[in-house]
Amino acid sequence: MSGARLPAALRSGVAGVALLAALFVFRLWFAAALPMTGDEAYFVLWGEHPAGGYYDHPPMVGWWLAALLPFGHAEWFLRLPALLLPIALSLVALRVARPLGSERARLAALLVLLQPASVWNVLITTDTPVILFTSLSVAAYVAALRARSPLRSLSWHALAGAFLGAAFLGKYFAALLGVAYLAHVVFGRRDGMRAAGFAALLIAALPAPLYNLWWNSGHCWVNVLFNFFNRNADAGFHWQNPPLYLASLAYLATPWLLFALWQQRAAVRESARRSVEGSAMLWLTVVPFALLGLLSFGKSVGLHWLASFTPLLAVAAALALPLPSLAGLVRWSAGFAVVHVLLIAIIAALPLETWRSTKLYDGIVLTVRADELLAELKPWADDHLFATDGYSPSATLAYNARRPFAVFGEGSFHARQDDFITDWRAQDGGKILILKKSEPKLDEYAPYFAQVEQRQFELHGARYYLVLGEGFNYAAYRDGVLARVRERFYQRPAWLPQRPGSCEFCSHNFPAETCQ
Repeated sequence: MSGARLPAALRSGVAGVALLAALFVFRLWFAAALPMTGDEAYFVLWGEHPAGGYYDHPPMVGWWLAALLPFGHAEWFLRLPALLLPIALSLVALRVARPLGSERARLAALLVLLQPASVWNVLITTDTPVILFTSLSVAAYVAALRARSPLRSLSWHALAGAFLGAAFLGKYFAALLGVAYLAHVVFGRRDGMRAAGFAALLIAALPAPLYNLWWNSGHCWVNVLFNFFNRNADAGFHWQNPPLYLASLAYLATPWLLFALWQQRAAVRESARRSVEGSAMLWLTVVPFALLGLLSFGKSVGLHWLASFTPLLAVAAALALPLPSLAGLVRWSAGFAVVHVLLIAIIAALPLETWRSTKLYDGIVLTVRADELLAELKPWADDHLFATDGYSPSATLAYNARRPFAVFGEGSFHARQDDFITDWRAQDGGKILILKKSEPKLDEYAPYFAQVEQRQFELHGARYYLVLGEGFNYAAYRDGVLARVRERFYQRPAWLPQRPGSCEFCSHNFPAETCQ
């Protein structure tokens, strides 16, 4: 259909520029106003302790934050990569769709900019580099398909592989894109460069996973154990997970876009038949979403798992659907974006006590009023190690206090980077303050201290408890807590080779024993 039927703003690009400016202003305000969340503060902790890898995931977001931290700690500044991410994604969409016409390219960029995650997600997490490098890899792959010379095609394939490797160094599930590439090469491509191109892509991508394997072999295999063993202990069929996956996909991609793709599936197939862009985008979206759908039968699939591929789905729609249909999708998405902006503004304006009746209130107060909570701890600041019983409050308070907050106790199967940061041997005989959101049982702490007492205080209606321990007994803590940690989280299979003496947690706390 002719672009003449489109609104003048969409034809001229005025809407895109105005939307980009308005969205950036809103996101900048939100990034500055939103307190650092527990997960984000945890990744900031990675950046403050630069390393070749980390407990939960490969190191990319930690490296990014390590580069930013010398220049500032403000929330909006550390969130800059996430803040600018929608701009990068829209430029990728523009580039991929441009050969099919400037109007179609602008609509592709607008659809990406108006997706819910592009509106509200200003969080700097492990997903941020994965989303960016996934999109860049796809853009390079499409450029390889368009290249007119074998050398240029091989170069673009190699760049696509390098970006795929960078995405893998953000999070393991970037490998889903690699599976999608393989599926497209085997089933969707008939050109003469498919074998050589995929070989170039694979060779360029391999250094990243090989590096990650090498690093893990010297660090207890921690993020391999976490991602493939420890976090899957409760895996199994739960009837609510597949519907929840479909609802998550519908939300992030928007229901009207999915409906349009299904209703006009003949146009999608025709797009895949007539253009290399359409063929690539079909395979590179269907395969990851199908694999995640299968995974949902055994495990809950979070929103963030889908965020790397929903922008690609918007581009696939922009390549295939008629221009007036795309303009309609843009209008629906714009309305949805306005709803998000208004809802966030309303929530931000509500008084803190609005959430007092919820179970999350003590955590909300700790996050939003961290400075006031830290003031309550000031009398013990000079001679106590500060700690909490979980990674999220410890990371949040450490970020706001600019001082360490250890995790005292076993904690959970995830976010255990403190195992490598806090050396409990150095605390032997010392004083430790443990902040808790629930009333403690002092007899659970008594074995690890010569003397222990409890105090409490209220802040904005939330009650917090302090366990004050003197004369910390490292040997008792090692045998009573760290031994259970080793048993639960550091038992690697015998077939995973460990470089001798290189597992810090075990070599520091159990030098005469093994974590195998």
